[in-house]
Amino acid sequence: MHRHEGPSRGKFAVGVTVAVVLVTAAAGVLIGEYDERPPWGTDIAYEGGYLQAVRIVKWRALREGECALMERQGMGGDRAVHDPAAWVEGCLDGAAGRPSRNQGIVR
Repeated sequence: MHRHEGPSRGKFAVGVTVAVVLVTAAAGVLIGEYDERPPWGTDIAYEGGYLQAVRIVKWRALREGECALMERQGMGGDRAVHDPAAWVEGCLDGAAGRPSRNQGIVR
């Protein structure tokens, strides 16, 4: 008969249970902290506004306050929901022809 080296089944089960509880608790803390908004939501919102403005500027110039108006009307979509102010900031940068602060790394 060969004896298996390592923890007993009881100790292994306790270790797995503790690991599952810790991972669940960490996930709960993250969900509680960010709710349905991801930690990088500001970058997503900014880039969404920037891209929207760049697309529009190809057809016409944006007037004063139009970025904020588009955000209020829901034209920012899911990206603007994460951080409406960042979406408007990105839209203004795109309309002004400034480079994106994210340099296209968030898609």
